Amino acid sequence: MTDSQNNTPIPEDPALSNNPFDPQKLRLSQNYGASAGVKKLITTIPVRKPGKQDFVRVHPDPAYSIETAVLEFKEEGETFLVAPELWDALPGELTSKALLPTINRQKVISLWPIRLPGEDGRIDAWNQSAMDAAMLAQKHWVRVSANMGLGAYDVYEATGEIPEPQWPELDLGQLLEIAFKGKFITDLNHPAIKRLRGE
Repeated sequence: MTDSQNNTPIPEDPALSNNPFDPQKLRLSQNYGASAGVKKLITTIPVRKPGKQDFVRVHPDPAYSIETAVLEFKEEGETFLVAPELWDALPGELTSKALLPTINRQKVISLWPIRLPGEDGRIDAWNQSAMDAAMLAQKHWVRVSANMGLGAYDVYEATGEIPEPQWPELDLGQLLEIAFKGKFITDLNHPAIKRLRGE
């Protein structure tokens, strides 16, 4: 500790150094979790686009992305994964999406759903700009923000030095299992299908 006016050291009070409630003695070290032998488990993975203030990265390995069919309840903000054997039984109800593992600076993992081009090969500006941002995010930290006047997302690249992301040791199947826990439709008696049919 130093005197702020002349920058000279101030002797420590012996009474303070012996104080069992001295905050310096009680403060956790930066690597406390590692030294205590604990590991943070990922039990929740949101399925959503990145927050407008979040800088994110997208997993660069193609094995970690999937194009599939989902059932969306937009008003409730819910997305359900649908088993392939049910796709033909739900015509007009499913949406083709790319699901891309994403991580933000707080190390929160999510799946970014981006609509794929329709059967005619066309895609709207919102989803095209989202896909462009996701491709850029494989190598750079980016932030996306809706621009209503443009009808697409503005994409911002971080200019500061941000460390490379630390991805969890989970494969895509494990990520999907966590993200869609309770939201994987494998039969037509699923509550989400009954809700869809007004039953």
